[in-house]
Amino acid sequence: MRNVTFLIIISLLSLFPAKLQTDKPFVNVIEIDGAIGPTTYSYISRGIKLSEEKQAQCLIIELDTPGGLLESTKDIVKAFLSSKVPIVVYVAPQGATAGSAGTFITLAAHIAAMAPATNIGAAHPVQIGGTQQVDSVMKEKLVNYSESYIESIANKRNRNVQWAKSAVRESASITAKEALKINVIDLIADDIPDLLQKIDGKKVDGEILQTRNAEIVPVKMTQSERLLGFLFRPEVMFILMIVAIYGILGEISNPGAIFPGVTGAIALILLLYTVAAMPINIAGFALIGLAIILFVLEAFTPTFGLLTAGGAIAFFIGSFMLFEDLPSMFRISWTFLIPATIITVLFFVFVVSAGIRSQFMKIKSGKESMMDEEALALTNVDEQGGRVFIEGENWKAFSDEKIKKGETCIVREIKGLKLKVEPLKKTESENE
Repeated sequence: MRNVTFLIIISLLSLFPAKLQTDKPFVNVIEIDGAIGPTTYSYISRGIKLSEEKQAQCLIIELDTPGGLLESTKDIVKAFLSSKVPIVVYVAPQGATAGSAGTFITLAAHIAAMAPATNIGAAHPVQIGGTQQVDSVMKEKLVNYSESYIESIANKRNRNVQWAKSAVRESASITAKEALKINVIDLIADDIPDLLQKIDGKKVDGEILQTRNAEIVPVKMTQSERLLGFLFRPEVMFILMIVAIYGILGEISNPGAIFPGVTGAIALILLLYTVAAMPINIAGFALIGLAIILFVLEAFTPTFGLLTAGGAIAFFIGSFMLFEDLPSMFRISWTFLIPATIITVLFFVFVVSAGIRSQFMKIKSGKESMMDEEALALTNVDEQGGRVFIEGENWKAFSDEKIKKGETCIVREIKGLKLKVEPLKKTESENE
């Protein structure tokens, strides 16, 4: 009887394994590989919230970046400083770098770590555009701001302030060993398991990390984040702009086609969304607008291609300048711009121009083609009616003024199967 009772108790308890075992500590891990942008902030912010909700021991950000946008970097730093879960930035794998924006992000972490054969630094801000004088002034302001910003981050995390400032002012860059030696980072780890061993027992905001045997839980990018990351690439933004132009102007030149207009509208909405987060050069955008105007004017003026040539030059220069205010990893290469310019010129010359011309050409078929054409009165024509001969056909006609048989008249209106005509003499006198 005792054996049976014991077995029943064991069976019942087995239904609640979660209640019987102690929750194993875990850490969340996300990977950042590439330029820092709005999608990066969205990904990190979600990782922080998830780690806070699930009560992870810490959030480890495996980082390898050449740099990125200052605004996105500021958003990430704010998220770090307000995080309720410890943030560990780990510059890895070997050969990785925390350049420019990555330096700010690494210094802002609760724990900063690097793998062997990695480097950090070169955080000097780069901004191009405008006149040389204005550009130099704006650059100096940006450098001063970035220097004070990284100084405040280093002070907050008790890291080497002087080196942090030199990373901005002088583009200083150092290896992992040098960074550890001069108190830029906290430790060097060969891999994430080694990192977990070394941060175990560290005290962060009053809490002691228990990571020695912690489970590693990767936090992957969602499909929407992957899509947005794809859209924020400069080549994709440029293609969206071209598709928006092609689609909308294609619909205007060929009314009722529907597909070009819908495609262009979707591309335009996506472009506006990306531009809101990725500032573009206004001068470049204006040159592209000028190019479109020149392409359209070519359809109405016999300049023998001069306007088209000017539009092609404006389009190429404008496209090249479009992302010039952004870091180098967000700019478009010439090898991409040249084919895009050629395709755009051909599109306007053979599609848009022909479509626009057709909208203003005189109708050459159907009864509408008879408007303002001369007709011969076969009978007397007045308000009661009559008959005229036009384009090889015999038509019923009427006129507010009497027209004698054999006289020439002008078709002014088509009402069903009747033509409203006027005497030719009256028309000529009005023109005089």
